[in-house]
Amino acid sequence: MARWYIIHAYSGFENKVRDAIISEAERLGLSEGVEEVQVPTETVTEVKRGKKVQVERKFMPGYVLAKLNMTDDIYHLVKNTPKVTGFLGSGNKPQPISEREAARYFGGVEEAKAAPKRDISVDYEIGDSVKVLDGPFASFNGVVEELDFDKAKVKVSVSIFGRATPVELDFEQVELAK
Repeated sequence: MARWYIIHAYSGFENKVRDAIISEAERLGLSEGVEEVQVPTETVTEVKRGKKVQVERKFMPGYVLAKLNMTDDIYHLVKNTPKVTGFLGSGNKPQPISEREAARYFGGVEEAKAAPKRDISVDYEIGDSVKVLDGPFASFNGVVEELDFDKAKVKVSVSIFGRATPVELDFEQVELAK
């Protein structure tokens, strides 16, 4: 019977590990023992160069989930896959997670895909020089004073008639000054 296992992999190589496990199982004729291999991801909104962009981000960096019929051959196939450091569990014995845990975990991933989170990352931070792209202060340069991720707003100090004036703008209205 197939059970879900969590595989430790080098961070950044999760997709390569997934592909390597699947192709090696096919090559060795062990495909029936490898039911499913997934790299859980979520969709988040980031602001890059003044534009909101939907980006796929790994839900659990450094981990791959696999539904396996664990035999010695399957164990060695996964363990000997390049960029795999081991299984979740104690010692050399892989510890499966329960179906309920897997369902709850994948349920969370499905919810994240259905309704993207309001996680927003910007490529500037407090103290950085930015250029205003849009609105009445377009082409003004300023310094970031505050970031409000809940409202997706940034407070920028711009110089108007020689005086520093704080202006509140949307994240996508400014970009890092070059």
